[in-house]
Amino acid sequence: MAETLEFLSYRYPDEHGRFGPYGGRFVPETLMPALDELEQAYLQARNDSSFGAELNRLFDTYVGRPTPITHARRLSERLGGAQIYLKREDLAHSGAHKINNALGQALLVQRMGKRRIVAETGAGQHGVATATVAALLGIDCVVYMGTVDMARQAPNVFRMKLLGAEVRGVDSGSRTLKDAINEAIRDWVTNVRDTHYLLGSALGPHPYPTMVRDFQSIIGREARRQMLDPASGGPGRLPDAIVACVGGGSNSIGIFHPFLADTQVRLIGVEAGGHGIQSGEHAARFADPALARLGVLHGTKSYVMQDADGQIALTHSVSAGLDYA
Repeated sequence: MAETLEFLSYRYPDEHGRFGPYGGRFVPETLMPALDELEQAYLQARNDSSFGAELNRLFDTYVGRPTPITHARRLSERLGGAQIYLKREDLAHSGAHKINNALGQALLVQRMGKRRIVAETGAGQHGVATATVAALLGIDCVVYMGTVDMARQAPNVFRMKLLGAEVRGVDSGSRTLKDAINEAIRDWVTNVRDTHYLLGSALGPHPYPTMVRDFQSIIGREARRQMLDPASGGPGRLPDAIVACVGGGSNSIGIFHPFLADTQVRLIGVEAGGHGIQSGEHAARFADPALARLGVLHGTKSYVMQDADGQIALTHSVSAGLDYA
């Protein structure tokens, strides 16, 4: 049975959607009514036990939660140090963690009476998850994907189309995740009355980062319980460290958030090194102060890869989805 849907007590964001100096809502006036509507629908859903019950029912019967943890014994032995446990989000329906948030937002779409979903995707996993829940609930779905990512993730493009989604290639900019987000937002602005933007990453204007965090935090809640329970494959104690890759941040925030109060647990995010920090072709914000500075991108304030003129810098990673600016 999936973990009970809980929205953990945490002092961020504030009532304006700010996480200290970060976050917020930097969007054209056209989108303000839609964001206000989404925020109110989400707050109502959080306080509605029937919403949590339906989401958890689908987590159990459709997504296949809880996903297990696996002790990687041979890898641990080969490395000769820490005992490594894997949280197996790859075993969730559609093949990744992305369906946790996609399903939660799709249920909100139903509550709001919207008939159409647009989404962005990098590696294709969020696109597949969105197409999956749209097919489940009978909602029209359009997915934007950079043409570079479409070429290197062709099987996921096929899966999205097989599920009934329309996949639109994006040829602008670096032709990757950042540019797919740009086009999805443009579509949303144009069709805001009947369309919901199902954003898959921990970014964008408020309330998106909070929603993504809350829907994805089931990963960390399950992992915490499983690590403490030998019957679930865990060592019977909390981990010394949790390591997660960081592109748009949805999987990392999902596993990190339930451990924030456990100060003895180190939380380690790994960004894309690309061709190396010195090359300038990477997506490692915190490793390159020459490129990463506080700025506004996609409706939110955060550290952004930008050049000396404040233009968004090109990024690189062999991994689609980790090359977010």
